[in-house]
Amino acid sequence: MDYSEYGRELSCIYCGKSEVGYVFCSQGHFVCDQCHGKRYFGVITDMLLTAQNTDPVLIAEGIIQDTDIPMLGCEHAWIASGALLAAIKSTGKIKITGEQITEALNRTRKQAISAYCGLTGVCGVAPAIGAAFSVILGAGCPKDEETAVTMHVVSRVVNAIANETGPCCCKNFVRTALGLSRQLCEDYLQVELSVGSVILCRDSQRHPHGCRETKCKYYNAQCY
Repeated sequence: MDYSEYGRELSCIYCGKSEVGYVFCSQGHFVCDQCHGKRYFGVITDMLLTAQNTDPVLIAEGIIQDTDIPMLGCEHAWIASGALLAAIKSTGKIKITGEQITEALNRTRKQAISAYCGLTGVCGVAPAIGAAFSVILGAGCPKDEETAVTMHVVSRVVNAIANETGPCCCKNFVRTALGLSRQLCEDYLQVELSVGSVILCRDSQRHPHGCRETKCKYYNAQCY
């Protein structure tokens, strides 16, 4: 894939719509934000609505392994948001509905946009975790503490994944964000999520920009 420093007008190979884009293949083919990952959204949503585990990392890993989503892509942000809510739901400590999970995914879809981790400094996984907290707390522009907590959550996730950048890795960011989310849930929701069995990263050879290898805490190592 080619990454442009500045936006350029491109036409989607699927729907034909023109929009300003930054990522396209070497032959100039481009997929718009609406079509990006479209065939996965329903599948991922259905899997998250039926997930039963109190460890969000295990939920996310299961979906990543059971689907053929790309090595990099905004699909990871959807998984992160839903996996966290599904894990909280599984504890029984807070009532989480399917409508809330779907709502969080829809919100995440609006902010998780290809390549914006580098273009603006905010990976879609961060607002994905924020969306999960927001639907639980009922955060919104007119709200006070609820919105402040949601913003603090997002800022802590951004800080955590910033330390794992260079190049960006969606798999790493999901694991890091959900690992941190266990502590965030204790701090802000008084919910304790479990730590599941050992998970080994099997994706290092797939990274199109080159795996960080030993610089990554998940490279040939345990993911908790």
